[in-house]
Amino acid sequence: MTVQTHTIQLQTNGDADILDITTQVATAVRNTGLQNGTVTIFTASATSALTTIEYESGCVADLRRLFDEIVDPNRHYAHNARWQDGNGHSHVRAALLGPSLTVPFVNGRLTLGTWQQIIFVDFDNRPRERELIAQVMGT
Repeated sequence: MTVQTHTIQLQTNGDADILDITTQVATAVRNTGLQNGTVTIFTASATSALTTIEYESGCVADLRRLFDEIVDPNRHYAHNARWQDGNGHSHVRAALLGPSLTVPFVNGRLTLGTWQQIIFVDFDNRPRERELIAQVMGT
């Protein structure tokens, strides 16, 4: 079994900025030369997350609205009271989705469904430069 680690650089706008990173992940897998295995994508951030969705404007808008409804940025957050940075809701939202995602690949191709894309969500309250880790394991 071979393990290779790659990075993916992103520039985000914050405030639930949702980016389709499927192409970058597929490229990382392709660049390994491996044919079968898994790729794990990880964000080393407490205010961002990874998941899959059908990346189209309606689903993206629905997901953003859902986060506003279940984790309202205007509520009181103890984190904000302590640090005065206004991103308490960002931490809670990121915790709901989680910092990593693992996708199998077969014959060098991600095994995503027809309407399924890998997305990165930056919940922080300001633009950020993000670096994702893509660790590819396989043969």
